[in-house]
Amino acid sequence: MTTNTYKIKGMHCASCAASIEKTFKKEAGVHSAEVNYGTETAKLDFDETKIQPADLSKKIEPLGYSLVLETAEEMNMSADEHAEHTGLNQSKKDKLAELQDMKMKLWSIIPLAIMSVVVMTWDILVQYGQVAAMTPVVEEFIHHLMPLFATYALFVVGKPYLLGVYRFLRFGRANMDTLIGIGTMAAYLYSFVVTAFEETLAPFINVTYTYYDVTIVVIAFIALGKFLEARSKIKTGDAIEKLLNLQAKTALVIRDNEEIEIPITEVKHGDVIVVKPGARIPVDGQVVSGQSFVDESMVTGEPMPNQKKMGDMVVAGTINTTGAFTFRATKVGAETLLAQIIKMVGEAQGSKAPIQALADKISSVFVPIVLGLSVLTLLTWLVVGTQYLGFAQALSYGLVSFVGILVIACPCALGLATPTAIIVGVGKGAQEGILIKDAATLEKLHKVTTVVVDKTGTITKGKPTLTDIKNLQAGTEENLLQILATLENKSEHPIARAIMAYATEKNIQLAEVSNFEALEGKGLKGIINGKEYLAGNVKLMTEAGFQFDLATIDLLTSQGKTPVIVADSTGVLGLVAVADEVKPEAKTAITNLHKLGIKVVMLTGDDEKAGRYIASLVGIDEVVANVLPQDKLAKIKELQQAGHMVAMAGDGVNDAPALAQADVGIAMATGTDVAIESAGITLLHGDISKLVKAIRLSKLTMRGIKQNLFWAFAYNVVGIPLAAGVFFPILGWLLSPIFAGLAMAFSSVSVVGNSLRLKTIRL
Repeated sequence: MTTNTYKIKGMHCASCAASIEKTFKKEAGVHSAEVNYGTETAKLDFDETKIQPADLSKKIEPLGYSLVLETAEEMNMSADEHAEHTGLNQSKKDKLAELQDMKMKLWSIIPLAIMSVVVMTWDILVQYGQVAAMTPVVEEFIHHLMPLFATYALFVVGKPYLLGVYRFLRFGRANMDTLIGIGTMAAYLYSFVVTAFEETLAPFINVTYTYYDVTIVVIAFIALGKFLEARSKIKTGDAIEKLLNLQAKTALVIRDNEEIEIPITEVKHGDVIVVKPGARIPVDGQVVSGQSFVDESMVTGEPMPNQKKMGDMVVAGTINTTGAFTFRATKVGAETLLAQIIKMVGEAQGSKAPIQALADKISSVFVPIVLGLSVLTLLTWLVVGTQYLGFAQALSYGLVSFVGILVIACPCALGLATPTAIIVGVGKGAQEGILIKDAATLEKLHKVTTVVVDKTGTITKGKPTLTDIKNLQAGTEENLLQILATLENKSEHPIARAIMAYATEKNIQLAEVSNFEALEGKGLKGIINGKEYLAGNVKLMTEAGFQFDLATIDLLTSQGKTPVIVADSTGVLGLVAVADEVKPEAKTAITNLHKLGIKVVMLTGDDEKAGRYIASLVGIDEVVANVLPQDKLAKIKELQQAGHMVAMAGDGVNDAPALAQADVGIAMATGTDVAIESAGITLLHGDISKLVKAIRLSKLTMRGIKQNLFWAFAYNVVGIPLAAGVFFPILGWLLSPIFAGLAMAFSSVSVVGNSLRLKTIRL
């Protein structure tokens, strides 16, 4: 099976998406098809041995659609780039060209619409005696001019709607274009017949009224609405465009002892790359010389530049600020963090949230129902209305209702309600360093009632550091550190690395050590400057017969710290404590989770005393200690069985079973070690405060979707009965097709505009 996402040309509404999806699903070899109107994409899972994308494109071409299947050459890309391209930016140029074409047609029809509105308004004012009637010459001129305007409006600007009618008649597939085409064509044809056979029809109907103005103004309003909608939809993809623009075009590589500038596509693993001040880092790699501060804000959401020195990792797309350095390329092309982010964001923006299922279901049957309803309304006016109003008046009102229903009942707003909010929400998350795997995850997150966190790497830094020094009789603190660091320099233990990092930071000079010995499970010993020293745990010191302060040791242990005691032949010289420190943002994050009404549970493999101490520092509600990976999984299941919607935040490696079981799995990733496949959401730089932002983002996005759906339904629930004339017998209300066109146009614009509001909200 092959899974790919393709752009689709020719989509105009949600019913288009439903029609395309239905066509694809019928084809042999297509396992699944997901068509998204908001992103104008189709995610297809198909068997290449049975059917090819070109074949699928041919299946929808008679309906007026096609798959975008550009070659690498057409897209000015290398084969590798093309293979890994997300597809969301490939038609930006086409989109802008299409937008320009829409703008030109809009400008051409606006003067005609303005003149039509002026004539309509003049006629109304004449009826109320507010202005004098037009002279016969002016009236006759307008009488012959309006058909010409309407002909241009319908057959030039309204050509897509006429094609929609043609495809409906030929293939039986209707969409928004079909509705508008039938409505405006009905108004035009009625008016044309009245104009052509005025004398013949005069005894039967009122030939003074024609609906050329309806054709002109409705098409003008719809053209305006589609233009504004298209322009707004381009803005919803700003986030992924910004990410794509982060990619450097060239790299300064050292080859044969010379600096040469090459295209980024030619960078290979192991290449040494020079980065000068202000330059954008082209690929992922490890610093080999020099140091600087790098602005990683667009990739991680972190505002402060991070210091990079020898051994540190750098990622593509970030910007070097002041110093110069060189680094060795470790990940190139589609392997880079930026490429993974772009791919993930693109897939998430094109995915469907479960809440969209209702809108899709309604959209798929909406157009046929509206067509039937409009015909039924016209017949009702002719049958019932004729008895009370006469045939001429009933026909006039019936035609107005028929056209009004077809024009106002557009499922566009319904189709845009969910995907536009998802596109903006996922994009905003990416800019904040929150990578969301799919729309379903984003939707589930807002329902979470309990967050389960792993201690190491989530609440704590996941990297032991030296936290306490107690010098008893070693002279100065520097002397104690020199003895300890000299011994620990020979060890590979994580505690030794923490001590060495601190000693390096304090510029401690190491001495020579001889007869070094690692005492398994206890510590180290060796001779420094002719004297034997020991460094280790309580067990080692007890066996050596040394006296020490057990109360201090117990206090440090209860705080989750590991004491390392230093002694010589005379006794204990002092001790240090090493601990995995709490992340500075953890306490605020837990407090904010509580404000959202969310319970926080911490799972840890440490002993209960240490776990409870860490939990007390940040305000965690419940601690489960001494747990193995399978125990974490069991705890998640227990919470779910108790009715909780559970999100699990862990490092994505040893927490994999629990992350998979949780309703929402959240991986804490740092630097380039981003395991974006291991969980539904990945928080870059392992920042737990981003978890709070992710939940807020989910709640804001879902609120936006519900608001969009409400307005999309509201337009139709109120508009269709009004257009049908339901209120006419009681209140005398009848919706003009012109106002129906205006309402339809701005329903889509309002939905997209509401989604775009999310871009301005601070998480």
